[in-house]
Amino acid sequence: MEQLLPVLLIVLAFVLLFVLPARQRKKIALRQSAMQQSLTVGTPIVLTCGLYGTVHALQEDSLDVQIAPGAVARFARPAVLEVRSQLDVPSDSAPADNGGIDLGKNPDK
Repeated sequence: MEQLLPVLLIVLAFVLLFVLPARQRKKIALRQSAMQQSLTVGTPIVLTCGLYGTVHALQEDSLDVQIAPGAVARFARPAVLEVRSQLDVPSDSAPADNGGIDLGKNPDK
């Protein structure tokens, strides 16, 4: 029995350090792949670089993202971090605040 205990501890450590994290990574990869395959034109997204945009066109391994009116860029599908709802997308119609600093250069105020 004393010889079996160290072997059981090694097996338990192997399971905890390698098998369980691998299962978790596989679940995350499957979820990410399903999300990337479910994209449609017009879907608001966030890319891994932090860029917000909407899907403009879809290809097999890439997608075109409209990042500003008239500005479309092509990215690989794995660059999509998450799909955003319409409420979460920052609006371009908000007036620019310029940091709230008045330099006295605007004579209209």
